[in-house]
Amino acid sequence: MKSSAQSKAKLIPQGSKGSEMTGYNAKIDELREEEYPMLKSATYLDHAGTTLYPKSLIDEFSKDMMANLLGNPHSASSSSQLSSRRIENVRLGVLRLLNADPEHFDIIFVANATAGIKMVMEAFRDHEKGFWYGYHRDSHTSLVGVREAAAEHRCFHSDQELEKWLLLAGQRNATKVEKTKRLGLLAYPAQSNMNGRRLPLAWSGRLRASRNPEHQYMYTLLDAAALLSTSSLDLSDLSQAPDFTALSFYKIFGFPDLGALIVRKESGHLLRSRKYFGGGTVEMVTCVKEQWHVRKEGSLHERMEDGTLPIHSIVALDNALSVHARLFTSLERISSHTSFLAKQLYEGLEALHHSNGSAVCEIYKDPSSSYDDRLTQGPVVAFNLRNSQGAWVSNTEIEKLATIRNIHLRSGGLCNPGGIASSLGLAPWEMKRNLSAGQRCGNENDIMGGKPTGVVRVSLGAMSNIQDITTFLSFMEEFFVEHRTTREHDPVASPLFPEFYVESLTIYPIKSCGGWSIPPDKSWQIKAEGLEWDREWCLVGEGTRAALSQKRFPKMALLKPSIDVDHDLLRVRYHGQSQPSALTEITIPLSADPSVYKDQEDIGPKPYPAKVCGDNIMART
Repeated sequence: MKSSAQSKAKLIPQGSKGSEMTGYNAKIDELREEEYPMLKSATYLDHAGTTLYPKSLIDEFSKDMMANLLGNPHSASSSSQLSSRRIENVRLGVLRLLNADPEHFDIIFVANATAGIKMVMEAFRDHEKGFWYGYHRDSHTSLVGVREAAAEHRCFHSDQELEKWLLLAGQRNATKVEKTKRLGLLAYPAQSNMNGRRLPLAWSGRLRASRNPEHQYMYTLLDAAALLSTSSLDLSDLSQAPDFTALSFYKIFGFPDLGALIVRKESGHLLRSRKYFGGGTVEMVTCVKEQWHVRKEGSLHERMEDGTLPIHSIVALDNALSVHARLFTSLERISSHTSFLAKQLYEGLEALHHSNGSAVCEIYKDPSSSYDDRLTQGPVVAFNLRNSQGAWVSNTEIEKLATIRNIHLRSGGLCNPGGIASSLGLAPWEMKRNLSAGQRCGNENDIMGGKPTGVVRVSLGAMSNIQDITTFLSFMEEFFVEHRTTREHDPVASPLFPEFYVESLTIYPIKSCGGWSIPPDKSWQIKAEGLEWDREWCLVGEGTRAALSQKRFPKMALLKPSIDVDHDLLRVRYHGQSQPSALTEITIPLSADPSVYKDQEDIGPKPYPAKVCGDNIMART
């Protein structure tokens, strides 16, 4: 049996590597004090969603905006020309970040990685014969959605399946296969946004080197958004680089909200088939009597960037590139730091055990990845929790409790349907059943049919530190590790099923507030609507007249009601920090007979129309 003390001890780095990382972590601690005031008393563990912006970035951007007059780059004024020069300099800065030679690569600014992916999809869709589309199981929904525009599509269920496809393609005899001119697009993420596993970047080069004529018109699309948040991407080898690479800058720098599509110029002609045009992407357009247009024939980005560019966001990106390099040196340095922290987190979670020896966490790590190897695993841990009896713990409850402790993480399907389904063993029929039973993106149906419907994801970033890991593991220990699982009272076994028994009963007198465990020596009435006093009360918003829930007001979990049967009272205490003058407890009389409220309109509480879980009710206040 592994103790919690053992898991904490692993946070103390050993050896020269540990000493080096400890020294760097001390620098990060200092940096956080100066640059990330929003992190005071907060533990931010959702860097895969977006990382955080430093104070000096906002300061430099503000100074830049006040010091320079920036006009619309489509004009000829000096302010417009300044904007144009700044934008072109930023293009070069981004390409340098990726070791991409501007002679061979172009950059198209878009809203985010999804917009870049959609741009590629629109261009391929508009080709005369359509296109074939293949995508990896670990793809974000932004990649999965491209299949809806394809004439034919295939999901590769594993690395091995895709490797086999590439291998067979390379062994085909070119003289025996009739050439097809239908375009093909193979898409995959550089890093899974669900569990952080890093996929082989060599697939792009291997597909390009294939001698199979069927692959003569095959191209690759890489979703690099998750990878670039904590790792570098080297596009210096033109033969190995993807044809199209989509990324989001807010995942790297925290600000601005901007994305880009990096295009190999040799493949740029494929985007020219896109039919839509807008803004400054054309040389001339006629609308009256005749309808025709002539597109710009200069650089690829001039042809593809519809309308006026987000000038100020691109200027902010200029500031972000310089500030990021000054604070963190390089993406490689960030990768080394976050990889070290991720290993501490993974080992700490893996070491958590209940007192009966059962594991607390079920961690979803791909067999091909290792937290010792930055090439195969990013700083992300995806997991679910079990109690000492092996039952799943609700992810909604985990997230609510984390919110109370000011810990920021993410739970749910994470926009990664293939990764979730394969990790949780969810067959299509089970997902259809869950959908028909009410599961929707973002709702609280997180355990259905005895299986979780999503995971908890903890992800690290450039400004994460050892204290973040310690705080999170302490949180897990406090709320989810059961230190005593022996029964103090002999359970009453069922005569029909002697192996089953009721170990404990918990009711929730006030909807969405804390639970109260019924004393083992107390008998409890079961009414037609359920256990007595369970969800008998609710807190109602004065303006909305709807019942409040923990999802919107997490601190409701700190309201702890209890049933005082001896004095016929509902007692409610608040277990968080409060003002010294605040009440420590309120009491509400119990009434087992609701009829006492009838015929009391003149002297008792008035009926109060409210809504609970979508149902209209008449509450009593």
